[in-house]
Amino acid sequence: MYSIGIDSGSSTTKGVLYDGENVVYKLILPTGANPKRTIKSLYETLNSKAQDLGHETYTVTTGYGRDLLAEADKKITEITCHGRGAATLVEGVRTVVDIGGQDSKVIQLDKDKNVMDFLMNDKCAAGTGRFVEVIMRLLHQDLFDLDTYAQHADPIKISSMCTVFAESEVVGLLAQDIPGDRIARGVVSSISERTSHFTKRLAVEDRVFFSGGLSQFEVFRSELSHHLGLEVVTHELAQFTGAIGAANIGFRKYK
Repeated sequence: MYSIGIDSGSSTTKGVLYDGENVVYKLILPTGANPKRTIKSLYETLNSKAQDLGHETYTVTTGYGRDLLAEADKKITEITCHGRGAATLVEGVRTVVDIGGQDSKVIQLDKDKNVMDFLMNDKCAAGTGRFVEVIMRLLHQDLFDLDTYAQHADPIKISSMCTVFAESEVVGLLAQDIPGDRIARGVVSSISERTSHFTKRLAVEDRVFFSGGLSQFEVFRSELSHHLGLEVVTHELAQFTGAIGAANIGFRKYK
């Protein structure tokens, strides 16, 4: 038996096949304008893969679109799933920082991997993956080149943390011939500083797990660690944290 965990987010929809210990197969799709169709397509691909391998499935959905899949056996909030997913990927982690496409959250776990407390910011796109996408587009750079583009640049101060005003500020900086890599690094620094202030509103443990789309960039991990003054760790599957947590919970419930 395999469990299927699906995290339907605002920007991407992530899914995994899980055998109780390891991720057997993973898939990520742009959520797009029709999240219901996307989550259905991803589920069908994962379920078909499980059937090809001779396994029944138990499906748990999480994220913004968790209610959109009729075939789901259970629907669980993203806070619970991100907490469990982080604890599954990195043993002993007690604090999780997740920066998604349109929100950010901080989750505190107890020693049994259960959520003790959390904070969530979904009121403004500033400080999220979508914000970084907008700025990199203005700089005519591919988001996935962020590490090589900005890692060694001297950050310029970005004072506006509203997406609309920050766009205007970046246009103004470019007009002053400020190099784009300095602007990109300034955005990374501003978001990391903002996130660290947000994180410190909870009792942060000595090691922080960083998940979400931005966690794949070393420049963000190191900058966040600098502003928190703590070790920040991540994982190659960190973008799938919510889906892995959903699958882990689903496997346990099925058993």
